[in-house]
Amino acid sequence: MIETNPIKLDDPEIERSAAIAKALGHPARIAILKILAERNTCFCGDITEVLPLAQSTVSQHLKALKNVGLIKGEVEGVRTCYCLNPDGIKELKNLLSELSDELIQTCC
Repeated sequence: MIETNPIKLDDPEIERSAAIAKALGHPARIAILKILAERNTCFCGDITEVLPLAQSTVSQHLKALKNVGLIKGEVEGVRTCYCLNPDGIKELKNLLSELSDELIQTCC
């Protein structure tokens, strides 16, 4: 029998990975990331013009992405200008790369 180390679900790395995965778990959020990548920065209203979603819904999706650090928001007057967070995107890349490397090593 192969011995394995027990995995703790409350491990901070696993919890962080799950939080990022959850934030990416909606098609609108992936679309928002793509929009921000194309435009560098934009306001919630700009995104609402492109996506078939209400402004309040877009705001909720922006909040979820901002909470995990994938995007940043800077207040400009009464509006917030959103852009990708380079540190968060690097973290996402590393997370996916490490996970896929682990899976490939043990895949049949």
